[in-house]
Amino acid sequence: MRVCVVGLGKAGLPLAAVIADSGIEVIGVDISQNRVDEINNGINPLPEEPGLSELIKKHGGKGLKATSDYSTCPGKPGEITTFIIIVPLFIDYNKKPDFSILKKAFESVSKVINDGDIVVLETTVPPGTTEKILKPVLDNSNKKYHLAYSPERIMTGYSISRYKEFPKVIGGFDKKSGEKAKELYSMFCKNVQLVSNIRTAEMIKVCEGVYRDVNIALANELFKVCESKGLDYYEIRHYANHEYCNLHLPGNVGGHCIPVYPWFMINEFNVPLIKLAREINDSMIDYYIAKIIKIAGNKKNVGIIGLSYREGVKEKAYSMSITLIKKLKEKGFNVFGLDPMYNRTEVYNEFGIDIIKDIANMDAIILMNNESAFRDDLLKIKDKVVDVKNTLRKLLG
Repeated sequence: MRVCVVGLGKAGLPLAAVIADSGIEVIGVDISQNRVDEINNGINPLPEEPGLSELIKKHGGKGLKATSDYSTCPGKPGEITTFIIIVPLFIDYNKKPDFSILKKAFESVSKVINDGDIVVLETTVPPGTTEKILKPVLDNSNKKYHLAYSPERIMTGYSISRYKEFPKVIGGFDKKSGEKAKELYSMFCKNVQLVSNIRTAEMIKVCEGVYRDVNIALANELFKVCESKGLDYYEIRHYANHEYCNLHLPGNVGGHCIPVYPWFMINEFNVPLIKLAREINDSMIDYYIAKIIKIAGNKKNVGIIGLSYREGVKEKAYSMSITLIKKLKEKGFNVFGLDPMYNRTEVYNEFGIDIIKDIANMDAIILMNNESAFRDDLLKIKDKVVDVKNTLRKLLG
């Protein structure tokens, strides 16, 4: 048995490493030759992911071989290869999914697939995508393959442990496909759950993202009401939450998941609650800008601490800090930034702003992420700080 993982990004590389660590031969495919070379030399291109460097050092170039050539994926004649495809699905400016990367990956797999091979998609997609859009691409191979869907459920920063601690959902195109995929995943995942079919598995992941988006929107609404009444939302949340209540934390919503998946529903169905939640969460950036304006007054130097979409993650895609920077510049502010994941050159090249040299000299600071390393410095000027993640006070409990 061998497994070919297509896409060695923040989700695909940890998956490939975990599979290799279970003793299965893994071929990893990625379009970045630099990433391929690093992995084969035992170097982890994602050093911020806990536990991953050890696995890459142990298996890179050995049990886990990276390549940009799909033709190296199939094994010997008669040997079954499982292709796990985990490449990005982005949405365009009209909030419509762009399937081009996925289609290209499936086209490449279709050229090397053999009879009896297994293909599993892990990318989160609108329900129906695997069967309606991607299966026809594989059918062009004229091979008898097995097809399944198993949504990635990792969280950057916890990717390795998630495979041991979090349930892994799998849905097959038919019964045999589901069973074969479950058999494979059970070799490196602790809790594998086989559901009715592919569409069910697709919908499970989308529902998870929608649930969180809607509940964060509720938290944001309640947070604003509490502030208007001089009440502490975090205290209220602490004592309100119990077995039958789970108020979420308020704040901006960024990243590849939560701000994206609701659009899979909004684009196709009449879902006013989901749409309104998305609008509420996107509007929070304006709520925080109003706070910045009130603090800064006629002064113009604003610092943003936390440029990535989440602390500890080096990723600017769907980061609300990008929107914040754009809107602050439009209002005439001089914007500066700071993030432990980015050096001075990267802050300028990736976000188009200069780095904060002295926090105390800023006229206003917005703490976008839970960057606790700056807590002591910011407490000295707390009246100038918009604290999005409630970092500057000790949480209850």
